[in-house]
Amino acid sequence: MTTPAPLPQDLPGRPRRAIVTGADSGIGRATAVALAGGGVDVGITYHQDAAGAEQTAREASEQGVNTVIEHLDLDDLPTAASAIDVLADKLGGVDMLVNNAGTIASERALDLDFDTWRHVLGVDLDGAFLCTQRAARHMIEGGNGGRIVNITSVHEHQPRVGFAAYSAAKAGLGALTKVLALEHGITVNSIAPGEISTPMTGQDNADPREQSRPGVPLGRTGDAHEVATAVSFLATPAASYITGTSLPVDGGLMLMGVEAGLRMSDDGWRKT
Repeated sequence: MTTPAPLPQDLPGRPRRAIVTGADSGIGRATAVALAGGGVDVGITYHQDAAGAEQTAREASEQGVNTVIEHLDLDDLPTAASAIDVLADKLGGVDMLVNNAGTIASERALDLDFDTWRHVLGVDLDGAFLCTQRAARHMIEGGNGGRIVNITSVHEHQPRVGFAAYSAAKAGLGALTKVLALEHGITVNSIAPGEISTPMTGQDNADPREQSRPGVPLGRTGDAHEVATAVSFLATPAASYITGTSLPVDGGLMLMGVEAGLRMSDDGWRKT
């Protein structure tokens, strides 16, 4: 067996300063702490849970890095995106942005009021777009490239009853990921989680090994740290030639389309 050649020394290295939005719990917290474990200074945003953001900062700081926190309310656009500039200034720049902040609604399309539709698209798509603009400008000005990772969902690719706004927002963010990958020499990728045991799915502190999911090939839900590991990989020199891609972290859920569809015994799936 031949030994692979080492990566050239002039490839873009690991980012030194990252901003993770919505890092007060769940995937955001796990991502911030994982990046800190690789020696990355971390900017943390939160919407309502200031105490959660402080806990994330403590866990990240234990890795020996600098952490800073800023409030970010993506209902207040475009003004709120200025938090990215504030964090970049406090960190002395930014090399990586993880757009993790998001919200969800579960209503059938014909029952969905316009305000809810706009809220979900505003937070999940408009917010990520505006935060990306701010961060990318700092990266370009710094002259060393950068990494942007958008946390989407399996619903970037696959629909679900009751997820009209959420699926539209995540599919839009997936398409935006690809456009951004073309434009400025910054690597831009998305991570598409399946069902992850986090506060957003109502499974705070749940052990995925105890969450049986017979319809998922790996038979369980995912853990936030498994998503964070994928994000961390995209921050490494080994991922410096990966851009415009979407990486599912879903235990094989998206493979189940035909299998699941052919095994349905009634129309119960049409209900939310």
